[in-house]
Amino acid sequence: MRDTWSYFPSGKIIFGNGAIHKLGELLKNMNARNIFLITDKGIVQSGILNTVMHILEKDNFQVKVFDGTTPEPPVSKVLECYEYAKKEINADVIIGLGGGSSIDLAKVVALLVAHGGQPQDYFGENAIPSAIAPLIAIPTTAGTGSEVTSVAVVTDTVNNIKVGISNNYLRPAVALLDPELTMQLPPYVTACSGIDALAHAIEAYLAKDFKYIQAEGDILFQGSAPISDTLALQAIELISKNLVTAVQQGTNLEARSNMLLGSLLAGLAFSNAGTAAAHALAYPIGGLSKSPHGEVTGLLLPYVISYNARTTGDKINKLAQALHIPAHNLHLASDKIQLVVSHIIDILQQIGLPTQLHSIGIKREQLPEIAEKAIQIERLIRNNPRAATIGGFIDLLEKAY
Repeated sequence: MRDTWSYFPSGKIIFGNGAIHKLGELLKNMNARNIFLITDKGIVQSGILNTVMHILEKDNFQVKVFDGTTPEPPVSKVLECYEYAKKEINADVIIGLGGGSSIDLAKVVALLVAHGGQPQDYFGENAIPSAIAPLIAIPTTAGTGSEVTSVAVVTDTVNNIKVGISNNYLRPAVALLDPELTMQLPPYVTACSGIDALAHAIEAYLAKDFKYIQAEGDILFQGSAPISDTLALQAIELISKNLVTAVQQGTNLEARSNMLLGSLLAGLAFSNAGTAAAHALAYPIGGLSKSPHGEVTGLLLPYVISYNARTTGDKINKLAQALHIPAHNLHLASDKIQLVVSHIIDILQQIGLPTQLHSIGIKREQLPEIAEKAIQIERLIRNNPRAATIGGFIDLLEKAY
């Protein structure tokens, strides 16, 4: 049994409509002159990069831009970006502008700028020796929470699996969140990123109690604890109340703002508590399917909640309330877990996301391979409130199939 828990905060957080206009002042306070900005083609086409570049050029910063980010960037993309950074600019600050993939790519490049080597040298947990290069994360999606988390996800194309680099040194120095930057997000991307944030919050809240995590020494993902529980519940309330509106009414600034705040709080929660089986299973599925990470975690979430049903105890009532399930429904329900599961499936359907694995191209014969790979992701599996077995995971995947 573990006797203590710790909470690791993020760096500075700046949140609000128009917050992007504080970027120049922020960089001056960091004594920065040379900026390496990492983003993707979608941010370029949306005009968001132009907005940011206007702010930077107005204050005469020297800026080099890498706009080649791809979803869940492969190791080769990380190295391409890193080599470009070394060749083009001696950066004082690195900026990640975009969704989780751009911010994750910026994290790993900031890591390599500081310490060199290959991304593979840092796979897993606590393999980073000291601070990374100064990093500002500017999210344009409400989903990964990467702007405040200790995790970056890349694709290991050799082993056909998505891999996490996990370390508190990966937390950006500054998270700059402007809800207005999320207004142009298409409905599908809004849905995938938003359901991922909900999965982060729910898995953090339902994670195994920190006292019963079976691991020695300092660990990054510590299981459920009071601060992460509080943040996770608030995130669940915000996301579940605003996700459908944000998808269906993309110009609703209040819904967009609440989603971005919910994603932020979920990131602060899960980067301490950890996620569990839904994310462990999503890594190998992500290697086999072209579906975005959020779509996969959202699909798996109700089946994982059902799998863990006997271990969630009295938390299920608070979870149901945070999901805004009517009190009279809870009072009448003989199976509250099933009510929660059905509610999440209903959210998935309302935002147009799949609820079965076969619809994202997974084949039934791949299920044992998925279970075997997932069960090896120890930092997530040890958080799951129900003991994971190959047979249990195959049964779960069969139900999700």
